[in-house]
Amino acid sequence: MFLKQNTSNIVLLLCCCMLSLPLSLSAIPIPVHGHFTFDGNEFAARDFGNQLHSLPWAVLHPKKVSDVAATIKHVWQMGPAAAPTVAARGHGHSLLGQAQAPQGIVINMESLRGEMQVINGKSPYVDASAGELWINVLQHCLKHGLAPKSWTDYLHLTVGGTLSNAGISGQAFRHGPQISNVHQLEVITGKGEVVVCSQDKNADLFHSVLGGLGQFGIITRARISLEPAPKMVKWIRVLYSDFSTFARDQERLISAEKTFDYIEGLVIVNRTGLVNNWRSSFNPEDPDQANQFVSDGRTLFCLELTKNFNPGEEADIDKEIKSLLSELSYIPSTMFVTETSYVEFLDRVHTAELMLRSKGLWDLPHPWLNLLVPRSKIHTFADGVFGNILTDTNNGPVLIYPVNKSKWDNRTSFVTPDEDVFYLVAFLPHAAESDELQHLVNQNRRILNFCDSAQLGVKQYLPHYKTQEEWRAHFGPRWEIFAQRKSAYDPLAILAPGQRIFQKSISIL
Repeated sequence: MFLKQNTSNIVLLLCCCMLSLPLSLSAIPIPVHGHFTFDGNEFAARDFGNQLHSLPWAVLHPKKVSDVAATIKHVWQMGPAAAPTVAARGHGHSLLGQAQAPQGIVINMESLRGEMQVINGKSPYVDASAGELWINVLQHCLKHGLAPKSWTDYLHLTVGGTLSNAGISGQAFRHGPQISNVHQLEVITGKGEVVVCSQDKNADLFHSVLGGLGQFGIITRARISLEPAPKMVKWIRVLYSDFSTFARDQERLISAEKTFDYIEGLVIVNRTGLVNNWRSSFNPEDPDQANQFVSDGRTLFCLELTKNFNPGEEADIDKEIKSLLSELSYIPSTMFVTETSYVEFLDRVHTAELMLRSKGLWDLPHPWLNLLVPRSKIHTFADGVFGNILTDTNNGPVLIYPVNKSKWDNRTSFVTPDEDVFYLVAFLPHAAESDELQHLVNQNRRILNFCDSAQLGVKQYLPHYKTQEEWRAHFGPRWEIFAQRKSAYDPLAILAPGQRIFQKSISIL
């Protein structure tokens, strides 16, 4: 193997006999402005889940979108027998190898970070590279007094990565997920075609790739909807001992015309440190009051709320918050409040990340489980799981909050429960030891088995299945169109092999 470089590009020449690679890939050069690496690619074999590790044959570090297009087009032209698989890797926050390509090609999308352009006006937006981190998008937009509308809890993820899934946080009840706040995409299909798409142009591809788990194309650029950005946030937490009351208050808040800007919930089982947790930098104004509160072994539910404001609006915001809270039925002595900047609130998990990294606790296995539970079944779910299957929450937070399906576009590839309101329930533990990891994996299996046996109609978010039959069940009646889109945009099934939905050698339909 050797690399030949000139002033305009790098031409990849591979030695077939040394690497036992397909002849067509070794004989035909791929012109790129970036470069390929064949050693030191362990980073591309790992992800945040830290459970599955598959080393790629090569990693492309593109400098231009044309690098990605040329590589995929060349792979496609090799034909079904010889073509390696290709996976786009953002910040590596997958849980079970979804962005890995065993013995294939991983594209390091963060190499594509480039110039962002904000367009102000009646419907402001930002054009950003799909390899850009959301935290950088936020910082750039704030220079114009603007910000994206919908977020994930963690901002150190790439734009393309979250748009390939959904992108959900406490603003989704109002604005929908991130995939509902995109005007236009630039996509490279499994044939190596560069396509600009939107709701009005190449609409089928546009809707396919949003929430499409990387199956139909690699997003290389996105046009994201913006709104005026506030300066400050009032951040509130209140506690409940009764799940029905907690759920009723959450549902009331997400349906109200005047309400909070962010609404999430936490489940607390047999733990101390009730107000704070590893994913947050919440610091109440009265820490002594917070520290004195203990759960006494009860399962408690924490409602987390924010209200955005600008300097000079404090009096009006405090009055509005007081009015909204007066309609809720939380435990009166458990209102904890803090005030922080808008950026610090949105980037709260990163603050905790830095602390955990300093203790060597960030790169542990994360056997996470994210579920979407229909509103009509959430009480059955809570009765069967919280305090029963789930015996403590000391290994990581458990989130639970409702969203409005009316804010989701059912033309995208993302699958939701078939009800107007459904809950995100996210189990987000870490495992320090192998026995602990196995316990958490078994716990996840028990939760899923309970959902199946009780016929709750649950859908997985960030799903992971081992067989196509399981994927068919996940998509249900939407499987046929999902498979048809795969045939249209990635006919060789080379893209995103780590999702384990399609295999190159198996008929798609």
